[in-house]
Amino acid sequence: MDWNFRTAGELAAAMRAGDVTSAELTDEAIARIEREDGAVNAICVPDFDRARAAARGADRARARGEDRPLLGIPVTVKECYNIAGLPTTWAMPQHRDHVPAEDAVQVSRLRAAGAVVLGKTNVPVGLQDIQTFNEIYGTTNNPWDHDRTAGGSSGGSAAALASGFGALSIGSDLAGSLRTPAHFCGIHAHKPTLGLVANRGMVAPSSPAWPVDLDLAVVGPMARGARDLTLLLDVMAGPDPLTHGKAHHLALPPARHERLDGFRVLVLEEHPFIPTGAAVRAGVNRVADALVDGGARVERHTPLLPDLAEAATLYTQFLFSGSVAHFPVEEYEQLRARAAGLSADDRSLDAARLRGMVLSHRDWIVADGRREHHRHGWRQLFAEFDVVVCPITPTPAFPHDHTPDPRERRIDIDGVDHPYFDQLVWAGLATMPGLPATAVPAGRSPEGLPVGVQLIGPMYEDRTPLRLAELLEQKTGGFQPPE
Repeated sequence: MDWNFRTAGELAAAMRAGDVTSAELTDEAIARIEREDGAVNAICVPDFDRARAAARGADRARARGEDRPLLGIPVTVKECYNIAGLPTTWAMPQHRDHVPAEDAVQVSRLRAAGAVVLGKTNVPVGLQDIQTFNEIYGTTNNPWDHDRTAGGSSGGSAAALASGFGALSIGSDLAGSLRTPAHFCGIHAHKPTLGLVANRGMVAPSSPAWPVDLDLAVVGPMARGARDLTLLLDVMAGPDPLTHGKAHHLALPPARHERLDGFRVLVLEEHPFIPTGAAVRAGVNRVADALVDGGARVERHTPLLPDLAEAATLYTQFLFSGSVAHFPVEEYEQLRARAAGLSADDRSLDAARLRGMVLSHRDWIVADGRREHHRHGWRQLFAEFDVVVCPITPTPAFPHDHTPDPRERRIDIDGVDHPYFDQLVWAGLATMPGLPATAVPAGRSPEGLPVGVQLIGPMYEDRTPLRLAELLEQKTGGFQPPE
């Protein structure tokens, strides 16, 4: 039997029943990677010897009566997480020889839960792209169409899952880096509430692996099945034992509803800054139809929705203020001169990016106050709705574009070119206020490419969008292997 496309839950049940061992699952996964990954290039740092040893240890533990949440499950880890003895480069050539001595806290949690780590998955340089390519490890291709991107920055993890290389993966998300690859590759992913999941050890090799509170970025689970997201989130969630974990324990509330007919859902498909392509619009409407068919209350408009244009502008400023924080002084001064030349009436996203790059602390405080205004607006909205369904990006996976200056790249939406980074506005809708968002498959484009949508939920009630993802999977079929 081919186990490579089974969910983690199915694999765990099969091992409990004695139908298969972890050693057998691991050998089969490794064989598939060695046979198929040459064309996809998802696994950039294999760790097969230690994986086989861990699998044998898991089988011995099960024979002793142990049954941990991920015992014996083959998984992968995004390259940006520290794993003792393996390189962590963030695809930056100057750090190609950086090998940390300690596991990231999430890698430690995977191991403590019994997972078998097959290796690390590919990323773009510095995790700063919507594609995955670099000069150290090369280009990761979309398993559905090798001429197209798998997304970024968790593109290697999404491509690995879609290709049957392990049952689970862990990634990170600042600008849709969990959700966009999931959308492009036809899998599930979950961006947790900001601060819910400890991130220590998911750090650039130039920085110490200390516990820090990030402003936008989170780490989170990726899987082929919706229920597996909850399984993995429960392993990952909780404060860092070096900081808040000394005094706090996590207890996520249950989902607000268990059946589709209990959910109140707001569906969005239009954004003031960028059009939604026909293929993605169709995916949003397929999900909306499934919700209506299941008895959910679905609305398309509400005065409670925070202003999407201001939300995108704020997100863009926060995102790009962080991206240039360590630029050389000379480059920063050049950016300041360019920003000073902007017209006060220029409210484009290009202008927001430039202003964000030189945002003063005073201006950041003002912007943060506006963010709190938006958070309050979302709290009011989620008193009336349980989940917001909307796009992740305006298009399915696009062809590889390695133009060195990303400002010169364009994104084609139904035959019309738009600025490359404008496609981030939908990802930023959840990221800017720190809301949880679950990426789910939503069918195929006319060209046969996967299309996904995101389910944005109320802060800290992560199980609400996750439960809706499970219910939608039962109606729509969820993940399907590449043809």
